[in-house]
Amino acid sequence: MKFKALIASATAALMTACGSVDVDQYAKETPKLELSSFFTGTIDAWGIFQKRNGEVARRFHVEILTNWTSPSEGTLDERFTYADGEKQRRVWTLKRQADGTWQGTADDVVGVATGRVSGNALHWTYVLRLPVDGKEYLVNFDDWMWQMDESSMMNRSTMSKFGIDLGEVTLFFRKRMPGSPS
Repeated sequence: MKFKALIASATAALMTACGSVDVDQYAKETPKLELSSFFTGTIDAWGIFQKRNGEVARRFHVEILTNWTSPSEGTLDERFTYADGEKQRRVWTLKRQADGTWQGTADDVVGVATGRVSGNALHWTYVLRLPVDGKEYLVNFDDWMWQMDESSMMNRSTMSKFGIDLGEVTLFFRKRMPGSPS
């Protein structure tokens, strides 16, 4: 009986993996995303977290301060302010690998985030330590970003644990123009 359940679970996982979108599908989309070009200066982002039933559970603003030591290595200092007043900070260190993929680390990311850019899209996968009600959970993120124009980007991330969807994070990024208010 346990063996049949294991086979069923493995088959379901394999079918889900085979059904996912490949970032190369966006190869011809423009504008072409260059992380070190888009993520320059200060960027504002507005987002929501939706539970798996669609209910918006949290709203937030993120101010992102960027610093690149080269086109292949930089940091994104994300400063979150939630609608309830909670503040949070995540500092990503990003490095382009020899094969063109990207790796990212942050204090609350378990191990290394891995990502690929193609056309206007970036696809990241990683495990995040997520604090909830005084407890910490390890949650899988399937994170997609699409550059819309020279100053804006959309982001949609699905969160899951043990293959079960927990919810989605949706963000809109906008580069802050010189002279615009913070």
